[in-house]
Amino acid sequence: MRFTAGAEEEVPVLIVGGGGAGLTSSMLLARLGVEHLLVSARPQTSDLPKAHVLNQRAMEVLDDVGVADAIAERSTPPEQMAATAFYAGFAGPAPDYGRRLARLECWGAGGADESWRAASPWRQLNLPEIRLEPLLKTRAEELSPGRIRFGHELTGLEQDGEGVRATIRDNAAGSSYVVRCQYLLGADGGRRVASLAGAGYEGLGVVTQTATLHVSADFSPWATDPDVLIRWIFSPQAGVLVVMVPMGPERWGPQSEEWVIHLNYPAGDPRAQSDAQVETDAREALGVPDLPMKIHKITRWAVEAVMASAFRAGRVFLLGDAAHRHPPTGGLGLTSAIHDAQNLCWKLALVLAGHASPALLDTYEAERRPVDQRNAQRSLENAVNHLAIGAALGVSHENTPAQNMEQLRRIWSGRPEDAGYRSGVLRAVRAQSMEFSELNVEYGYSYESAAVVPDGSEPPVPADDVRVYEPSTRPGAPLPHAWIEDEDGNRRPVKDLVAPGRFLLIAGEDGHAWCDAARQLATEAGIPLDALRIGHLDGDYHDPRCAWQRHRQIASDGAILVRPDRFIAWRHPAASGEPRAALAAALSQILARPVGRAASPARPRPLSQQPPSGPLARVPHHPPARP
Repeated sequence: MRFTAGAEEEVPVLIVGGGGAGLTSSMLLARLGVEHLLVSARPQTSDLPKAHVLNQRAMEVLDDVGVADAIAERSTPPEQMAATAFYAGFAGPAPDYGRRLARLECWGAGGADESWRAASPWRQLNLPEIRLEPLLKTRAEELSPGRIRFGHELTGLEQDGEGVRATIRDNAAGSSYVVRCQYLLGADGGRRVASLAGAGYEGLGVVTQTATLHVSADFSPWATDPDVLIRWIFSPQAGVLVVMVPMGPERWGPQSEEWVIHLNYPAGDPRAQSDAQVETDAREALGVPDLPMKIHKITRWAVEAVMASAFRAGRVFLLGDAAHRHPPTGGLGLTSAIHDAQNLCWKLALVLAGHASPALLDTYEAERRPVDQRNAQRSLENAVNHLAIGAALGVSHENTPAQNMEQLRRIWSGRPEDAGYRSGVLRAVRAQSMEFSELNVEYGYSYESAAVVPDGSEPPVPADDVRVYEPSTRPGAPLPHAWIEDEDGNRRPVKDLVAPGRFLLIAGEDGHAWCDAARQLATEAGIPLDALRIGHLDGDYHDPRCAWQRHRQIASDGAILVRPDRFIAWRHPAASGEPRAALAAALSQILARPVGRAASPARPRPLSQQPPSGPLARVPHHPPARP
């Protein structure tokens, strides 16, 4: 698609960036009926494997936009991503090179962990971004034909009282055009939008420097554990930690055709800048100097965490890597980007449709920043703990290969004098469940903002803040998972009752008054609001295993209000003498505008009445994955 110089377009939302955050935003906005345009400076989707883990909540969002099944078909089979393991080298001159030191279950053990099965209808999936992004792009183009433009680069941006004016360059044609929009989403990884919008970055810490090799090679003679996804190899030859991850695409586990190899270097080490040196170092560390290996690409990156100083500058919003960048440990970067998009897009849709005041958009940073900051910090802590495992092992680049191997052999020596060493190492390894079993980090976070109406209850205190997720309907919490049935016995997850862009009131089996009140308000105030009852014996839907009843935390005549992103907005534990007034008050707070019989539906204010806020006003069903 070509545009002549000086051409100008108008669109409610402009998305800049075509990675996970941008493409997810496009798909969500399309499902919400919001006209938009996506531009990406890159000529095509990512050519790097990089992010690959998709947690359960991310899969639920991708299910919403109709791309989850395609991802599941290409994902690592569950039995080949059930564990992670630590090894005494990879290949070498003695039989005990490559011996496994320890094994941990990871990410729900491929669907075997009942806690993870109880959290979501989806299991954790794994698909490298090099193969994920084309699926997202294809789906985005299906939903918004002609509105996904790769090779179109943002070159300028300014804001005023009327909106955002963006200058876009069509790189193939060598011409530029202007896009006027009401809101701009910066999802370009921090390349340009943040600086143009006046947002800076704050570092949370640098752990180390990493060189990553994407290769095709046959590692099956040494990578013999079929259930292991990520291999953490403490190399006797080099005295460093090497990480290996299979990348498929057709076979996984030991038979994977492609792999990524992560090799750590001290910050500023010049050896990391030479491709030839990195290849030599990787071969030495793995003990495979002569193995045939096709190198697709070598990249470098810092193991660090970075946060944008603000997630919003006027009408410009930052999400994904433009707002926060994490180490890959824990797989929280891409999934956080998807969750950013989910949080922001429904709010934009309601504001643009006139259902909510623009003040609702202030809750995006209020809700996402604390979660993203915690995720970035957790990613750093995960990385640091791997260094603690290496320190407990005593493997060092200052030792000879023989000395390092002798240290590693203490794990299985059986000598009484090595018992304390073995215990200390295995304890450090077990602590890495902070990365591979962080269900409460991935699924149990809650929001606090004006779009959540507190009910005075105390937040639950889980047995472990990282590893143990306790479902709750406390306002701000994610909607608990439960399988329910309709009158014909058709089974579905409760999450599927929440329609795109619509609130859902869920009452107990005796909550008829709440449902009547919700329907009245929806009609009178033009609110996208549905209502239904769930009970074991009675209701619009039935709870055959009482799973919903165990989690709902309301009486049979109580109700909860679920936001379009499936977080709990409000809760009333039992019946009310004035259900309509109670619900209207809650919706008035959430939507930041009056809701009730005397109030008419909010209309979008003219742009001239919506002054920018922020640091600057002007600047140049699923068989493969469900249990």
